[in-house]
Amino acid sequence: MEEETQPTPGARSSRAAPPGTPRWVKVSGAVALAVIALLLALHLTGSGMGPGMHGGSG
Repeated sequence: MEEETQPTPGARSSRAAPPGTPRWVKVSGAVALAVIALLLALHLTGSGMGPGMHGGSG
């Protein structure tokens, strides 16, 4: 009978690793997170958002 060889733990497999995340996905995610953080900060500080934002003072 032929003996099966077990891969050693921590050794790289013979298959190629899947490709990494494309740069445009990373950039889009970073921009989306920045916009969400900005809107959240404006909302929590009470400035810049709400019905009175576009109206005049009188």
